[in-house]
Amino acid sequence: MPQRREAAVLVFDADDTLWENNVLFERVIDDFLTWLDHPTLDRVEIRAVLDDIERANAVAHGYGSKVFLRSLGECLEKLRARPATDRERAEIDDLAAALVGHQVELMPGVAETLDDLATRHELLLLTKGEREEQQRKLDACGLLHHFRAAHIVPEKNADTYRWLAREHAFDPATAWMVGNSPRSDILPARAAGLNAVFIPNENTWVLEHDELDPSDPGVIRLAAFPDLVRHF
Repeated sequence: MPQRREAAVLVFDADDTLWENNVLFERVIDDFLTWLDHPTLDRVEIRAVLDDIERANAVAHGYGSKVFLRSLGECLEKLRARPATDRERAEIDDLAAALVGHQVELMPGVAETLDDLATRHELLLLTKGEREEQQRKLDACGLLHHFRAAHIVPEKNADTYRWLAREHAFDPATAWMVGNSPRSDILPARAAGLNAVFIPNENTWVLEHDELDPSDPGVIRLAAFPDLVRHF
């Protein structure tokens, strides 16, 4: 068993680290591709168009279900080369209805693992997205009592992690960011001087993918959330 590290600041991502999130969007996309039934493009080609639209909208408008619905509508209009009708927009809303008010489903072992870690470490939560939507999930998750603070930010980049270190007066070199996203959790945290724990999720949004340096000693790779107690 690896030797546990001394008391540290552990910063946790939320979506797809503490609870399932992107799998819900993937189910809607799958239904959208079936409903669209494009006469010449296959599902992979349509998904590439949607990914490009989502990438642009994330930069311009942020994240969350409202921006996602906007992207679906723009994808429809681009592929059909005309504005969406009221009926089509209503049908897209119906496809995505499951995203609104969905119950928060914790990853296996999350509650018990946080119970354990909170006895030895200072825990913070850092999530990005639309504030009202993310706050709803935070309020419903039943985990907030474990964290010294929970922050909702519009983007997670190196400056965000530097701000977090200043806000809570911790040394980045003794802190760890725990998350599933190379692009938002691991790489920017490392750029800001934090260490990182990468816990892959097979349903991670494609726009959150990126390459990690396998030789980086500041990154621990774990198979599942409960494995954290072996290291911390």
